[in-house]
Amino acid sequence: MKLGRLNHIGVATPSIADSIAHYRETMGATDIIEPFDLPEQGVKVCFVNTPTDSGMNGTQIELIEPLGEDSAIRGFLEKNPLGGQHHVCFEVEDIAAAREWFEGKGKRILGPTRIGAHGTPIFFVHPKDMMGQLTEIMETPRAGTAAGH
Repeated sequence: MKLGRLNHIGVATPSIADSIAHYRETMGATDIIEPFDLPEQGVKVCFVNTPTDSGMNGTQIELIEPLGEDSAIRGFLEKNPLGGQHHVCFEVEDIAAAREWFEGKGKRILGPTRIGAHGTPIFFVHPKDMMGQLTEIMETPRAGTAAGH
């Protein structure tokens, strides 16, 4: 297993609309993807693209808002009502090999491998096993896919 690029930083927010306004007005963001629902994960998602010289190589900010009462991020927002950094996401070439690697190291995987907001397989590693940071592992999008352009 080899560490891939930092794909995105997940930021939980009580309002994607307010967060978009913040990134536009305060941070000068100009490339923001239209928000969309991910009901299977209980969140609404929006990506703020950071400037880059090479297409998809810029790190994104992933804004995540609860979708429904049983959303996995609702508890996070109860503790952090203004929102905040929720997770970091690193790319890997082979999701199955990465999962096996982390499990072999005794790291706790949270739930099954599933399809994430970029349309590629993902899983999360427990923050207690990752220096206090919830960590998403994502298979690198392939060229020709929606996420890989």
